[in-house]
Amino acid sequence: MADFFTPENLMTFLVLTALETVLGFDNLLYISIEAKRVSPDKQKYVRQVGIVLAIGLRIALLFVVLQLINMFQDPLFSFDLSPVASGSVNGHSLIVLLGGVFLLYTALKEIYHMLAAPELGHGEGNGRAMRSVASALVWIAIMNIVFSFDTVLSAVALTKHFWVMALAIVVSGVLMVMLAERVASFLARNRMYEVLGLFVLLLVGVMLMSEGGHIAHLSFFGYAIEAMAKSTFYFVVAALVIVDIIQSRYQKKLLAEKGDH
Repeated sequence: MADFFTPENLMTFLVLTALETVLGFDNLLYISIEAKRVSPDKQKYVRQVGIVLAIGLRIALLFVVLQLINMFQDPLFSFDLSPVASGSVNGHSLIVLLGGVFLLYTALKEIYHMLAAPELGHGEGNGRAMRSVASALVWIAIMNIVFSFDTVLSAVALTKHFWVMALAIVVSGVLMVMLAERVASFLARNRMYEVLGLFVLLLVGVMLMSEGGHIAHLSFFGYAIEAMAKSTFYFVVAALVIVDIIQSRYQKKLLAEKGDH
């Protein structure tokens, strides 16, 4: 711990805290969406426990990765179906690819439920099956591992000091706890932004699949899969937010003009 207070470690700690907080937003978004599938009186509990799980699992995964990082990088199997497809899959790429597929499925399913007409006799659920608290927490725990894998590996790449990485994870987790209720209440007041959130989740799934394909050296018809750059992801998210804000304000303007007539 004495080595923690060096200028290099303090700078790494600040960078990692910022990185974990920003990258943790998709995790927080998923927790908020999953919490909506339990009864209303349990949603706050699921969000809070989900975030605590996120912190604990990230630290546990960090310790495991530090011990077994070489095992994650060793190829599990390779294939060459030239000229159609080829690749070399390892544990890291498999986890990221499966996580991306699951996020795409989750986002598309929620978008479908949002657009589907309510069926008679199904009340306000719009066909969406409610989950128990235990089931929701299990899925949150599973996806926490997926979300945490890349950020943990990024932390390992920046520093070798376990306490620097662990403290950055804890601080970013505290920030997530502070933001959880604000994100949930904001989505409740502004339902249109829930659509934006689902498309961000969809984009995260695409990013994870591209990154998993890149790690696995996948190529199809001679074209290698390239990972989506984090800068590209943030640019697209910023563009989606700006378009959504402009569209919302323009819609209010049209409604006001229609009311005047």
